[in-house]
Amino acid sequence: MSNAGRIGAVVATVLVLVVAFIVLSPEADDDSNTAQTPTTTATTPATSTAPDAAPTAPPAADHEPTFETVRVAGGKPVGGIEEITVKQGARARIQVTSSDTSDEVHLHGYDISRDIAPGHRARFSFEAGAEGIFELELEGSHTQIAQLTVEP
Repeated sequence: MSNAGRIGAVVATVLVLVVAFIVLSPEADDDSNTAQTPTTTATTPATSTAPDAAPTAPPAADHEPTFETVRVAGGKPVGGIEEITVKQGARARIQVTSSDTSDEVHLHGYDISRDIAPGHRARFSFEAGAEGIFELELEGSHTQIAQLTVEP
């Protein structure tokens, strides 16, 4: 194989690896352990030139994806163990909040962990590829705070 052929093969391999990395990387909406930043959206009132026309709604504003929220107080889940159900292959989004608890939050089966601290949230965002029932717990105290069910 000539040098040009080898260089072409190396370039093609690198390109395939870069594309695979981009496609398989988790989404950027996983911002664990950061305070929520408020956003504002300016809208202008809708106007109409026809005398009897109803005003039109402003365009939909970009919004943050919805997360299932698990609240923790005194090291225990508020209202009992939260039950969360998602379809297999869908994006699971879970956030844990607490005003008084510091611990590691661990999702068993998926082996994902995030730290929680008073006034901060721990966020999980991932593709629910494995079917089954999975425990979300405060790792340090071994306290279950939620149960994730991934259905086919």
